[in-house]
Amino acid sequence: MLYAQVHLTLPAWVHDFVDSGRAYASDADKVGLAIALSAHNIEAQTGGPFGAVVFGPDQRIIAVGVNRVVPHACSVAHAEMMAYMLAQGRTQRLRLNRDENDNVIGPVTLATSSQPCCQCYGATVWAGIDRLLIGARAEDVMALTEFDEGPLPQDWVGELNTRGIEVVRDIERDAACAVLRTYGEQDGQRY
Repeated sequence: MLYAQVHLTLPAWVHDFVDSGRAYASDADKVGLAIALSAHNIEAQTGGPFGAVVFGPDQRIIAVGVNRVVPHACSVAHAEMMAYMLAQGRTQRLRLNRDENDNVIGPVTLATSSQPCCQCYGATVWAGIDRLLIGARAEDVMALTEFDEGPLPQDWVGELNTRGIEVVRDIERDAACAVLRTYGEQDGQRY
Protein backbone atom coordinates (compact mmCIF):
# COMPACT_ATOMS: atom_id res chain seq x y z
CA MET A 1 0.00 0.00 0.00
CA LEU A 2 1.28 3.48 -0.88
CA TYR A 3 1.46 6.20 1.74
CA ALA A 4 -1.18 8.84 1.03
CA GLN A 5 -0.16 11.57 3.44
CA VAL A 6 2.86 13.28 4.94
CA HIS A 7 2.97 14.07 8.63
CA LEU A 8 5.74 16.36 9.84
CA THR A 9 5.75 18.02 13.25
CA LEU A 10 7.84 20.40 15.28
CA PRO A 11 8.94 19.24 18.73
CA ALA A 12 6.44 19.94 21.53
CA TRP A 13 8.89 22.26 23.30
CA VAL A 14 8.48 24.86 20.52
CA HIS A 15 5.11 26.00 21.88
CA ASP A 16 6.57 27.07 25.22
CA PHE A 17 9.87 28.30 23.76
CA VAL A 18 8.49 30.90 21.35
CA ASP A 19 6.61 34.09 22.25
CA SER A 20 4.33 34.27 19.22
CA GLY A 21 2.75 37.55 20.34
CA ARG A 22 6.01 39.50 20.48
CA ALA A 23 7.15 41.85 17.72
CA TYR A 24 10.79 41.29 16.73
CA ALA A 25 11.83 44.74 15.53
CA SER A 26 15.51 44.27 14.70
CA ASP A 27 17.18 41.89 12.27
CA ALA A 28 19.44 40.73 15.12
CA ASP A 29 16.37 39.85 17.23
CA LYS A 30 14.90 37.85 14.37
CA VAL A 31 18.06 35.87 13.63
CA GLY A 32 18.72 35.54 17.36
CA LEU A 33 15.44 33.67 17.71
CA ALA A 34 16.34 31.36 14.81
CA ILE A 35 19.70 30.65 16.45
CA ALA A 36 18.05 30.03 19.84
CA LEU A 37 15.71 27.53 18.16
CA SER A 38 18.67 25.78 16.53
CA ALA A 39 20.54 25.55 19.84
CA HIS A 40 17.53 24.23 21.73
CA ASN A 41 16.83 21.69 18.99
CA ILE A 42 20.19 20.03 19.57
CA GLU A 43 20.03 20.41 23.36
CA ALA A 44 16.63 18.67 23.36
CA GLN A 45 17.95 16.08 20.88
CA THR A 46 14.98 16.71 18.58
CA GLY A 47 16.85 17.45 15.34
CA GLY A 48 19.80 19.12 13.70
CA PRO A 49 21.39 22.51 14.40
CA PHE A 50 19.15 24.70 12.28
CA GLY A 51 16.31 27.09 13.08
CA ALA A 52 14.19 29.40 10.93
CA VAL A 53 11.37 31.88 11.52
CA VAL A 54 8.92 33.49 9.10
CA PHE A 55 7.90 37.00 10.15
CA GLY A 56 4.99 39.00 8.77
CA PRO A 57 4.87 42.72 7.94
CA ASP A 58 4.02 43.46 11.59
CA GLN A 59 7.36 41.89 12.70
CA ARG A 60 5.48 39.07 14.46
CA ILE A 61 5.99 35.37 13.96
CA ILE A 62 3.91 33.62 11.34
CA ALA A 63 5.68 30.28 11.81
CA VAL A 64 8.90 28.73 13.07
CA GLY A 65 10.85 25.70 11.97
CA VAL A 66 13.66 23.54 13.23
CA ASN A 67 15.49 20.76 11.47
CA ARG A 68 13.55 17.49 11.75
CA VAL A 69 15.27 15.41 9.03
CA VAL A 70 16.44 12.50 11.17
CA PRO A 71 13.41 12.23 13.51
CA HIS A 72 11.07 12.11 10.50
CA ALA A 73 13.42 10.26 8.10
CA CYS A 74 12.57 13.01 5.62
CA SER A 75 15.23 14.87 3.66
CA VAL A 76 12.99 17.92 3.11
CA ALA A 77 12.33 18.51 6.83
CA HIS A 78 14.88 21.34 7.00
CA ALA A 79 14.18 24.27 9.32
CA GLU A 80 13.36 26.65 6.46
CA MET A 81 11.09 24.12 4.75
CA MET A 82 9.25 23.40 7.99
CA ALA A 83 8.78 27.14 8.59
CA TYR A 84 7.55 27.69 5.02
CA MET A 85 5.10 24.78 5.13
CA LEU A 86 3.72 25.82 8.51
CA ALA A 87 3.43 29.48 7.45
CA GLN A 88 1.65 28.51 4.24
CA GLY A 89 -0.69 26.24 6.17
CA ARG A 90 -1.43 28.93 8.73
CA THR A 91 -2.06 31.67 6.16
CA GLN A 92 -3.46 29.41 3.43
CA ARG A 93 -1.26 31.28 0.98
CA LEU A 94 1.16 29.65 -1.45
CA ARG A 95 3.14 32.88 -1.74
CA LEU A 96 3.33 34.31 1.73
CA ASN A 97 3.70 37.93 0.61
CA ARG A 98 0.57 37.95 -1.58
CA ASP A 99 -3.12 37.68 -0.75
CA GLU A 100 -5.74 35.57 -2.53
CA ASN A 101 -6.09 38.30 -5.20
CA ASP A 102 -2.32 38.39 -5.77
CA ASN A 103 -1.97 41.77 -4.05
CA VAL A 104 1.33 42.39 -2.27
CA ILE A 105 0.98 42.22 1.51
CA GLY A 106 4.66 42.02 2.49
CA PRO A 107 7.25 42.42 3.50
CA VAL A 108 7.58 38.84 4.69
CA THR A 109 10.95 37.94 6.22
CA LEU A 110 12.69 34.63 6.76
CA ALA A 111 15.33 34.65 9.50
CA THR A 112 17.53 31.58 9.52
CA SER A 113 20.36 30.43 11.74
CA SER A 114 22.40 29.37 8.70
CA GLN A 115 22.45 30.12 4.99
CA PRO A 116 19.84 28.08 3.14
CA CYS A 117 21.13 24.97 1.38
CA CYS A 118 20.32 24.40 -2.29
CA GLN A 119 16.91 22.89 -1.43
CA CYS A 120 15.87 25.74 0.87
CA TYR A 121 17.29 28.31 -1.53
CA GLY A 122 14.90 27.06 -4.21
CA ALA A 123 11.96 27.10 -1.81
CA THR A 124 12.82 30.68 -0.83
CA VAL A 125 12.40 31.77 -4.45
CA TRP A 126 8.82 30.41 -4.54
CA ALA A 127 7.62 30.95 -0.95
CA GLY A 128 6.98 34.68 -1.24
CA ILE A 129 9.83 35.97 0.88
CA ASP A 130 10.89 39.62 0.61
CA ARG A 131 13.82 39.58 3.04
CA LEU A 132 16.23 36.76 3.92
CA LEU A 133 18.26 37.22 7.11
CA ILE A 134 21.14 34.78 7.63
CA GLY A 135 23.37 33.90 10.59
CA ALA A 136 26.12 31.44 9.62
CA ARG A 137 27.36 31.00 6.06
CA ALA A 138 27.30 27.74 4.09
CA GLU A 139 31.07 27.48 4.44
CA ASP A 140 30.64 27.64 8.23
CA VAL A 141 28.10 24.81 8.13
CA MET A 142 30.39 22.62 6.03
CA ALA A 143 33.51 23.42 8.09
CA LEU A 144 31.88 22.82 11.49
CA THR A 145 29.56 19.88 10.69
CA GLU A 146 29.33 16.99 8.25
CA PHE A 147 26.56 18.62 6.21
CA ASP A 148 26.87 19.20 2.46
CA GLU A 149 24.93 22.33 1.56
CA GLY A 150 24.77 21.48 -2.15
CA PRO A 151 25.30 23.65 -5.23
CA LEU A 152 24.01 27.19 -5.54
CA PRO A 153 24.31 29.65 -8.42
CA GLN A 154 27.65 31.44 -8.29
CA ASP A 155 25.92 34.76 -7.58
CA TRP A 156 23.10 33.32 -5.47
CA VAL A 157 22.60 36.59 -3.56
CA GLY A 158 22.31 38.49 -6.86
CA GLU A 159 19.81 35.93 -8.15
CA LEU A 160 17.62 36.46 -5.09
CA ASN A 161 18.01 40.25 -5.33
CA THR A 162 16.89 40.09 -8.98
CA ARG A 163 13.72 38.34 -7.79
CA GLY A 164 13.03 41.08 -5.24
CA ILE A 165 14.46 39.25 -2.22
CA GLU A 166 16.80 41.32 -0.07
CA VAL A 167 19.58 39.22 1.52
CA VAL A 168 21.37 40.25 4.70
CA ARG A 169 24.19 37.94 5.83
CA ASP A 170 26.38 37.44 8.89
CA ILE A 171 23.80 38.55 11.46
CA GLU A 172 24.90 37.06 14.81
CA ARG A 173 27.28 34.85 12.80
CA ASP A 174 29.50 33.97 15.78
CA ALA A 175 26.51 32.77 17.82
CA ALA A 176 25.23 30.71 14.88
CA CYS A 177 28.68 29.16 14.39
CA ALA A 178 28.86 28.28 18.10
CA VAL A 179 25.72 26.14 17.72
CA LEU A 180 27.13 24.45 14.62
CA ARG A 181 30.43 23.80 16.43
CA THR A 182 28.62 22.25 19.40
CA TYR A 183 26.71 19.94 17.09
CA GLY A 184 29.81 19.05 15.09
CA GLU A 185 31.70 18.11 18.24
CA GLN A 186 29.02 15.64 19.39
CA ASP A 187 30.91 12.64 18.09
CA GLY A 188 28.43 10.38 16.33
CA GLN A 189 25.28 11.69 18.02
CA ARG A 190 22.82 12.63 15.28
CA TYR A 191 19.16 13.45 15.73
